[in-house]
Amino acid sequence: MTENFQAMATLAAAKMRSVFPETPLLKNEMLSERFEAEIYLKREDLSPVRSYKLRGAFNAMRKVIPEKALFVCASAGNHAQGVAFMCKYFGVKGVIFMPVTTPEQKVMKTKMFGGEHVEVRLIGDYFDATLVAAQAFCADEGAHFLSPFDDDDVIEGQSSVAVEIEQQLGQVPDHIIMPVGGGGLSSGIVGYFGDACRYTFVEPKGAQSLAAAIENGAPIDVSPIDSFVDGAAVAKIGARNFAKLSHVSPDDIIHLAEDRICCTIVEMLNVEGIVLEPAGAMAIEALGEVADQIKGKTVVCMATGGNFDFERLPEVKERAQRYAELKKYFILRLPQRPGALRDFLDLLGPNDNITRFEYMKKSARNFGSVLIGIETDASKNFKVMFQRLDDAGFAYTDITNDETLAQFVI
Repeated sequence: MTENFQAMATLAAAKMRSVFPETPLLKNEMLSERFEAEIYLKREDLSPVRSYKLRGAFNAMRKVIPEKALFVCASAGNHAQGVAFMCKYFGVKGVIFMPVTTPEQKVMKTKMFGGEHVEVRLIGDYFDATLVAAQAFCADEGAHFLSPFDDDDVIEGQSSVAVEIEQQLGQVPDHIIMPVGGGGLSSGIVGYFGDACRYTFVEPKGAQSLAAAIENGAPIDVSPIDSFVDGAAVAKIGARNFAKLSHVSPDDIIHLAEDRICCTIVEMLNVEGIVLEPAGAMAIEALGEVADQIKGKTVVCMATGGNFDFERLPEVKERAQRYAELKKYFILRLPQRPGALRDFLDLLGPNDNITRFEYMKKSARNFGSVLIGIETDASKNFKVMFQRLDDAGFAYTDITNDETLAQFVI
């Protein structure tokens, strides 16, 4: 932590007030009671673009205007929306490159935020191809490329979150929990607070770029990655970001399974009425991993974004139920005789609900295969059900966690 960095972060935060008010820092009673601590949520999901990304875009753009009037970025989500919002605010032109596979909802929101000031170009099936196209366009047009995280001005802009936390809380928190993707937010917060508090860095299990960089001693590409947690699924942490995070202990990095993160998305929506995207839910889900460390402490969880497409809700609920072992899929070998199905149904408990049933009768065989999905209200019910199946002599295979099969049949 340097006084100079703190001063620049404070200035950036002050200048942002002409664009949007500070995002709320709200104590969450449910989480505080559960973990016996003072748990606050920094609600970046309540920014004008429902994520913290416009902070970095604002700070990077304000420093080169009016010298640069054309800005370019490559993004499939929150960064694109932040850049688009700021292009409209500053009245400058922006060209935003997005993969062809970007959900239509994200494309439309980017166009909405930027209006006539932004042109969206859909290029490449994967982000790597999109990035190459964006950088080539920049070189040809002499435009200013806005990196989503690997940029000193972007890092400084994201650090304005830390400025607000300290001002709103009236002190430095004991512990900050935050997601890590490319490292823009985490390096900004660490750069501001330094050693004044403890940190927990949370990565999705399918994209462990910070952990790999710590082990390697330098940023390293961890492709292929699982893109489900799109706000934090980055194959290689930024070089500038890693320079501020290289001292991080592996013990302070937590990896969360993508299905597990869905549990928090569902709970926060159902119980608190808070809409979070997967990356925005990571810090909250990680509380259980540091429960012993935070007891009696003042803790801030970064709710980094709420750009959640509700068309994904059935998938999120499905993944949450599977992780919590409240829903399972299995293939049952069912004898091809009258009454066999009734025998199976009699083995189900009162809270076991069949949600999927696919059966193909094959007359040349004595048994048929049935794909069955069952949902229940307590994971222990499956142990009872499977024991009954074993005792009755039914043959079955649990395919719930078989990712290959899940892609085709679940």
